[in-house]
Amino acid sequence: MFYLIKHTKKPQNFSYREFRNNWNAPKYIKVKSSKPTAKKSNVEASSKGETNISNTELFPIVCIGASAGGLEAIEQFLSNVPTGCGMCFVVIQHLDPTQKGMLPELLQRKTKMEVLEAKDHMPVEIDTVYVIPPNTSMSLLNGNLYLAAPKETRGMRLPIDFFLKSLADDRKELGVGIILSGMGSDGSSGIRHLKEVNGRVLVQSPETAKFDSMPRSAIEAISVDIIAPASELPAKLIELLKHKASKKSELTELEDKNSLEKIIILLRSYTGNDFSQYKKNTLYRRIERRMAVHKIDKINSYVHFLKENPNEGDILFKEVMIGVTNFFRDINVWEHLKNFIIPSIIRNLKSENSIRAWVPGCSTGEEAYSLAIIIREVQKKMNRPDISIQIFATDLDNDAIEKARKGLFFSTSLSGVSPDRLQHFFVKTGDYYQVTAEIREMVVFAQHNLTMHPPFTKIDFLSCRNLLIYMDSDLQKKVIGLFYYSMNPEGFLLLGSSESLGSQSFLFSTIENKLKFYQKTTNSQLLESFEFPTSFSKSNHVTNEEKSSVMVMPNIQVLADQLLLKYFSPVGVLVNEEGDIIYTSGRTGKYLEPSVGKANLNIFAMLREGLKQKFPTAFRKVVKNKETIVLQNIKAGTKSDSQIYDISIQSIDFPVQLKGNVMIIFKEVPRVYETSTESKSTNRNKRQIELEEELLQLNSEMQNTVEEMQTSQEELKSTNEELQSTNEELQSTNEELTSSKEEMQSLNEELQTVNAELLTKVEDYSRVNNDMKNLLNSTDIATLFLDKELNIRRFTNQATKIFKLIKSDIGRPFTDQVTDLIYPDLENDALEVLKTLVFIEKQIPAKDGRWFSIRIMPYRTHDDRIDGLVITFINISDLKHLELDLEENVQIHRMCLDSSSDIFIILSDTGIIKEFNPKAELFFGFKRNEVLGKRYVDLFVSKSEMTKIDKEITKLSKQGKSGKFKMTALISTGKEVLMNCNLHFLMGKLNTPKLILMMITKE
Repeated sequence: MFYLIKHTKKPQNFSYREFRNNWNAPKYIKVKSSKPTAKKSNVEASSKGETNISNTELFPIVCIGASAGGLEAIEQFLSNVPTGCGMCFVVIQHLDPTQKGMLPELLQRKTKMEVLEAKDHMPVEIDTVYVIPPNTSMSLLNGNLYLAAPKETRGMRLPIDFFLKSLADDRKELGVGIILSGMGSDGSSGIRHLKEVNGRVLVQSPETAKFDSMPRSAIEAISVDIIAPASELPAKLIELLKHKASKKSELTELEDKNSLEKIIILLRSYTGNDFSQYKKNTLYRRIERRMAVHKIDKINSYVHFLKENPNEGDILFKEVMIGVTNFFRDINVWEHLKNFIIPSIIRNLKSENSIRAWVPGCSTGEEAYSLAIIIREVQKKMNRPDISIQIFATDLDNDAIEKARKGLFFSTSLSGVSPDRLQHFFVKTGDYYQVTAEIREMVVFAQHNLTMHPPFTKIDFLSCRNLLIYMDSDLQKKVIGLFYYSMNPEGFLLLGSSESLGSQSFLFSTIENKLKFYQKTTNSQLLESFEFPTSFSKSNHVTNEEKSSVMVMPNIQVLADQLLLKYFSPVGVLVNEEGDIIYTSGRTGKYLEPSVGKANLNIFAMLREGLKQKFPTAFRKVVKNKETIVLQNIKAGTKSDSQIYDISIQSIDFPVQLKGNVMIIFKEVPRVYETSTESKSTNRNKRQIELEEELLQLNSEMQNTVEEMQTSQEELKSTNEELQSTNEELQSTNEELTSSKEEMQSLNEELQTVNAELLTKVEDYSRVNNDMKNLLNSTDIATLFLDKELNIRRFTNQATKIFKLIKSDIGRPFTDQVTDLIYPDLENDALEVLKTLVFIEKQIPAKDGRWFSIRIMPYRTHDDRIDGLVITFINISDLKHLELDLEENVQIHRMCLDSSSDIFIILSDTGIIKEFNPKAELFFGFKRNEVLGKRYVDLFVSKSEMTKIDKEITKLSKQGKSGKFKMTALISTGKEVLMNCNLHFLMGKLNTPKLILMMITKE
């Protein structure tokens, strides 16, 4: 279904940007209608526990942004979203652009809502989860998802910010942004947009996030609505949307204005700073943010809250203070400053040999330090070490000033600093870079209020960028007047890209319009009566002037010149190009008179009748052509008392101080009186009378024409004032938009640096992961990693030879897998290890004859938490077979010894009895168990023969040959028996005897 909507009225589902872009489109614009009412969102909870949100066709769209460690947080969030919540969810995560996305399959197991990978031009629906595909940028327009290839390089992509901005434009207050675990600060800029249109922002509590960088950046960027663990965010979101749908602000314009003024008064009493002349729209947006934090709907309620909580005043003051700054912001400005402005200041230095600069609104000091570095570089280049440099940097925020004094900055804040400047003007201190002492000593930081504290004086260069845009026109005019007063003649002024001098443009000449460089003019015109700060006083200055004037000796030439000027000089008036009177000389009462109404010191308003007809045209010609024009025989006055004047209008080129102004000289022309006699009157002919009457008529018509022209001119002036007022409003809106743009640009620049570092760390982690994977596979040990629920988290390739595993089995219970092991107690043993944290090791056979040594151990994380199990399977089939063969050989050997009719004793290389057959038991009268482990010589050889027998055995063992010898043995009855001993040796790897076989026969 389509509707036809006039482009002169903004459609309900049409973004402002799209509406603006289509302004010159045909008379009607074709806009696709919203989704059918069958998919309406209802988030008003009923008494039965339903979670419906509203009865409108537009439903809330929730953007979930996450990065490193975010999968677990996303699963926790979605698993706690109730069914039929009436919302749509869009998951934006930093994905590997070279790999196929597996996120939809992983998330589908955690929620009953349908999980889909987003496609181009896909309409969003309630109770559905959409996942961004890899290597794409996704946006939202009129309820449809749009995909595009990212323009940024891989290390600088901001997919969360990109989508949140489109969500803010498309859904306004029905947009919700949720920032979960992640590295960097992606999303911090997008949630600012969302907050500007009264959207909601929720953030995972940094303490519960695996990576807290993204949540902390979001919390520092704005006042978020809710901070909670990921599992608790769904319930809090539903409550928040219910509160918003049921309680809407009902502010009238008068209530809004009165309450805003009360807040300004409270702020002034709490902080000592007056914000009454700041732009009301900007102030009100900051106040609305604080109202949203405390769930206050009416601004007058917030006034009561502010009265009862003085600490809230400090927080609101911080909210109003906007500190958007960076090193060498707008590089073209600094290049022009380095190449032209600073060299010009140094070349024109007088005897003082010092440069004084002022940076009001310096925030945390980046602008001031950048200026100090530039001046130092120019000073060294021009070889002027004799010049002293002093830079005053001021700001309202004392915390920002304290930070600026330290001169400590993160590396991410130094993106605008070249490597050469970083090496020469910064020192690495831990995780920070500190400005060198040489540069810090050039800058004096101070807390300063432009409207309350006296300005610095004798300033050669003043940089005030993007501070005036937050002030209304009256305060801007006052501040620019203060700047003019504080600067040296021919001093330079730098403003922000969206700022201008406005009505004060005559105080400065433009040096570089695009870069906003201005120079103080040497105009001698008296400034308006500016309301200078109360703590500023010029009394001492006046006293010094009076004292110095007393000491000056009188000069006859000066006195004579003053006398001549007093009695013989013509009446003159000095005006500027606009006609404003700067100076008068002589008695001007015959020519000028005060205008009716408000005091106006303009020559066009003060000229007497009769002088106004020809004067304006001649004056414009003089200003345009820089020439001199003399108006002769101008008649002025009444019919009864009129006088003829000559008026000289001259453009001034010299002296330089008066260049550009206009001097007007009035000269009275003596009248020549004619004698009127009857003879002459009678000689007037008829023709002369007719000509005089015609002349009078023409004069009357001309006077009427002049009056009509003046009326038209006044009407045009009124129209021009209205247009100028409209233009100022548009300019104010443009300045606010520029301010928001600079805030976003600052966050974007910081994020680019963080993302570049993040890419390096991700590559390192990937390399380590590959190393670990290769290490596990190279050990040829089957390994299973399980979570606390005994679900498979990871496995090595060797594990697939024991269990029938494939990649899709990750996340499933390992007890459901088919295995060849004969191990029915595997699950019970695994649970026992989780319970007792004591590892279990067993040897388990397989159905195919293989044997495995299975070890079950608890999985410990880096912070010593138990997060599952690690089960290793070591193939011991060969060892097991060798063990069986060895056991069989031992049994055969034992059988042979037991069945032999000879006496056999097996000794170790140290003479310890290792074996004792039944015949030996019968002969010696000792049981086998009684003699094993004891020395043969100690049991069966008399003390007198011990040494002899030891030598004999040692001699034969060294030769490694079998041998015979006779010996007397002791038996159990104590009787000595003579017997023959045959020794046989089992040699080891080092050709040393390992075992000795002793065969004994009676003599």
